[in-house]
Amino acid sequence: MKLFVTGGAGYIGSHCVLRLLQEGHEVVIFDNFSEGSRETVRTLSELKFPGRLADVVQGDLLHPEDLQRALSDDSFDAVFHFAALTRVKESVQHPELYYCHNVVGTLNLLEAMRSFDVKRLVFSSTASVYGEPQYTPIDEKHPLNPINPYGRSKQMAEMIIQDFDRAYGIRSVCLRYFNVVGASSLGCLGDRRVIVTHLIPSIIHAILGISKAFSVFGTDYPTRDGTCIRDYIPIEDLVDAHIRALTFLSEGNRTEIFNLGTEQGYTVQEVLTVCERVLGKKIPVILESRRSGDPAVLIAASKRANEALNWHSQQLLEEAIRLAYAWEQKKMSMSL
Repeated sequence: MKLFVTGGAGYIGSHCVLRLLQEGHEVVIFDNFSEGSRETVRTLSELKFPGRLADVVQGDLLHPEDLQRALSDDSFDAVFHFAALTRVKESVQHPELYYCHNVVGTLNLLEAMRSFDVKRLVFSSTASVYGEPQYTPIDEKHPLNPINPYGRSKQMAEMIIQDFDRAYGIRSVCLRYFNVVGASSLGCLGDRRVIVTHLIPSIIHAILGISKAFSVFGTDYPTRDGTCIRDYIPIEDLVDAHIRALTFLSEGNRTEIFNLGTEQGYTVQEVLTVCERVLGKKIPVILESRRSGDPAVLIAASKRANEALNWHSQQLLEEAIRLAYAWEQKKMSMSL
C-alpha cells in the first residue's frame, strides 16, 4: 500500500512509519517539523526494510495548498493522522492554538482526502476526551466530558471524522490511548521532544541529571499508596494497534473507536520503584501538592480492541523503561 502519514517525524508517528516500512509499505511523511525531527527522518531513510520512504513533504495542515500538493502526486490507500498539539497545560494557556491545529487541521486533511478520493483514515486520539472518570477501567461507552482544550479539540476532531464518514464514506478508526512509553527495540528511534511532560521520561531525566529531581504531585489520593494510578502502553504495542486498524479498514469494516491500554494500572510510586529496580539507580524525588485536574485513577478497558483488532499489549513495563533509558542515554551521547 501507499500510505500518507501526518506527523510522521514525531515520536509516535515515526515509530509507526518504521513498522510500516518493515511491513513492506510505501510511505510519504507529511510534517511541519515544529515537533518532528529531521534526524528522525534521516534515520528512517537509511533503514533497509521491504518498504520504502517514498517522500518527505514539509507542509502544514493549516495550509490546504500544502495538502493538495502532497496528495496530488499519487493515489494513496490510507492516511495515518498523528500531527497535533498535545500539551494539556499549553492548551489551557493558548486554546486558540489547539482548536486551530487539532480541529481546523484535521478538517483540512479530510477535505484533501475527499478531493483525492482517499477513503481510509487511522486517527491518533486520546483518553483525554473522557475527562474526569466516572468509573474505571474506562471503556468506549464512558461519557465524553473533556476538561481542557486539548481533550475538547480531539473530541471535536473525532466528531468531524465521523461526519465525513456519514457524508462522504471516509471510513476511520479512532484510537484513544493513555500514557505511551518506551522506544524502538532496534535502538534507532525514541522520543526526541525537547519539552518533557510525561512521567517516565521525567524520571529518566532526573536519573541522568538532566533535571535536578523528579516531582511527585500529590501523595494523598485514594489509591493503594496515595499517588495517582495510570495505564502505561509501550510504543511498539501502540504502533501494532495502528497497523491492525489499517487491516481492519482494509477488510471493509465500518468506522470504529477503540481504547488502547494494558488494563493494568501503576501508581506513581510503583513506577518509581520499578525504575529504580530495573535501572539500578536511586531517583531524587521532590514531593509536591496535587495538580488541579489530575484524576486519581485512569485505566483503559481495551476489550473492544482485543476482540475486533485481535490486539493485546505484549511488552512489559520493565522492558519499555529499559528501552526508554537506553534511548535517553543515546540522545545524550549524540549531543556531545
